[in-house]
Amino acid sequence: MAFAPMGPEASFFEVLDRHRASLLAALSRGGQEPPGQGTPVASSSEVLASIENIIQDIVTSLARREAPAFIIDNRSSWENIKFEDTVGLQMVPHCSTRKIRSDSPKSVQKFALILKILSMIYKLVQSNTYATKRDIYYTDSQLFGNQTVVDNIIDDISCMLKLPRRSLHILSTSKGLIAGNLRYVEEDGTRVTCACGASAIAVPSNIQGIRNLITDAKFLLIVEKDATFQRLLDDNFCYKMSPCIMVTGKGTPDLNTRLLVRRLWELFHVPVLTLVDADPHGIEIMCIYKYGSMSMSFEAHNLTVPAIRWLGLLPSDIKRLNIPKDSLIPLTKWDQMKLDSILKRPYVTGQPFWRKEMELMADSKMKAEIQALNSLSSDYLSRVYLPNKLKFGGWI
Repeated sequence: MAFAPMGPEASFFEVLDRHRASLLAALSRGGQEPPGQGTPVASSSEVLASIENIIQDIVTSLARREAPAFIIDNRSSWENIKFEDTVGLQMVPHCSTRKIRSDSPKSVQKFALILKILSMIYKLVQSNTYATKRDIYYTDSQLFGNQTVVDNIIDDISCMLKLPRRSLHILSTSKGLIAGNLRYVEEDGTRVTCACGASAIAVPSNIQGIRNLITDAKFLLIVEKDATFQRLLDDNFCYKMSPCIMVTGKGTPDLNTRLLVRRLWELFHVPVLTLVDADPHGIEIMCIYKYGSMSMSFEAHNLTVPAIRWLGLLPSDIKRLNIPKDSLIPLTKWDQMKLDSILKRPYVTGQPFWRKEMELMADSKMKAEIQALNSLSSDYLSRVYLPNKLKFGGWI
């Protein structure tokens, strides 16, 4: 055993263990990858060759007296996205594209910025060094204008080259946190132990670089918000429910948090459960972890965990627990539009229980934050709600 057990007795995890067994059986039937294989990262020579091919195309266009252009898959339309149960959202094989032309006033600046960042990536890969997106922005902040411009261009380059971002030697600054029954070694040899104490460990910036991951966790709990995550730590929930792992992306998850959750699933195949607000925004965040997003659909195999289950807060829990009406919040017009949008997505068809919960929300025209449980008692979430859900299989 990697860690001394200190949580509830083994019988507490009986339903979770059965759920894990069913997940493993489903993986076996589907002929999917065995634990730990993951998706291979492109070699440096492959990345350099891909960039050289792009530059060669530009040179060829110039030799023909044609205006060079970058051709990028269009990731902003559902027509270009397909859904697979085992992967989530991903690009269709022959999707529509968009051109970033060098002879168009509307796109010439973006063409130049893509070329500049491509040259920076080439140097990083060639020298086997890494940079964050923030580092790239600050090489010429006046030229780029803002960080979002850099972020979008890096995603476009990753999509254009058909390479995951980590193969480009570009890292994101992590905002996520992790706590619980997990040990690993970082790329520089630093040994990290994620404890169940009052503080958490920042999600590493280079998920691919961490190694020797060890855990005895019975489940992984994804918590939507940092405030809820910290409250659970303060209530010693992680210790009381040990062995377990808790992760938060502090709202909409960054790439590293998604990569970490995917890596833990690939290695250990423990049940992954989500705790989000009973509102459209919380459901959207859960869907990003489970199915992915349109903007990163070209890298779905590395980012999604379709086996994720919705633990709470469920709209049906609001009525079941008699949460006071003054603790609920009316759906805004934006909420209703977001909810309608989610209900129309292809993956909802295969999730009848999720659909039922969302329809309950739509009918009631009310939403609730996780903090609404405080109206029952200040520690109701950690003392009653989550332990009961975990023990009796209250996820969908």
